[in-house]
This record gives sequence, C-alpha cells and structure tokens, in this order.
Amino acid sequence: MAAIKVGDQVPNFSLPSQTGTTVNIGDLIGKKSLVIYFYPKDDTPGCTAESCAFRDSYEVFTDAGAEVIGISADSPQSHQQFAQKYNLPFTLLSDSDNRVRKLFGVPSTLFVLPGRVTYIIDKEGIVRHIFDSMLDFKAHVTESLNTIKSF
Repeated sequence: MAAIKVGDQVPNFSLPSQTGTTVNIGDLIGKKSLVIYFYPKDDTPGCTAESCAFRDSYEVFTDAGAEVIGISADSPQSHQQFAQKYNLPFTLLSDSDNRVRKLFGVPSTLFVLPGRVTYIIDKEGIVRHIFDSMLDFKAHVTESLNTIKSF
C-alpha cells in the first residue's frame, strides 16, 4: 500500500489508548480536526521533547477545534506511565504491531527506528499537511499549529 499523501482521506483504524479504551478514528471525523503524530518510543529524549511541546500548546489546538493524538508501538501501560509522568493531556495510542504505521506509510529511519511523522487532518477527514522530521521535534508542533490555523 502506498503512503498517505496530502489530499487523501485518512484511513479508518482503531487502537487501544493509554486508558485501555479503544479509539476509532472514524468516530472523530466530522467532529474535530486531528493532529496525529507518530513517534518512535515513550520516554526517550526526542519523543519526550516532542510530546511535551504538544502538551504545552494543547490548549491552542483544542481552541482551534483540533485533537492531538500520539501513536507509537509502546503498550497502553507504557503510554499511561509516559502520560502521567509528563502530564500529557491528549490521547496516546498503542500500535504494537505497527499496523497503523504501515497503513499510513510512515518510514523507518536509517537507524531502523520508527519514523517521526505528523499528519494534519481536517474535520472532513482529509489529510491537509504532512511533516516528517526525526531531528526537529518542536517543529512538528509549529507546523501543525500553522496548518490548523489555516483552515
């Protein structure tokens, strides 16, 4: 399957969250814009910086009608500990078999780490922007906010 591109409809998927509930993305379409960010691993320096940057701007996202969702292969329990440790107010989803990562076409890095890619999806479920950077963690938040504010 080809990687998701700007202009594509976000694929429907369901994954367990850090609270143990299953989140179905299709249930959110039509209600909110979405910022879905794939990250390599809970509680690592880059992923913590990125997640805390989303946390620090979370109110701006919600005020703009968007919901932030982080996805990695870590377990719901790992996500729960990560969210509690850093006071993350948004949903973290567990993609333990990397099925959704593959569905989106998120690449691995040269170091075979799962990639860091953020997708901005409008209220109708259309991908409006994709930002891919392993090194510039906080830029994911800036790019996401700029895109959300543009529609």
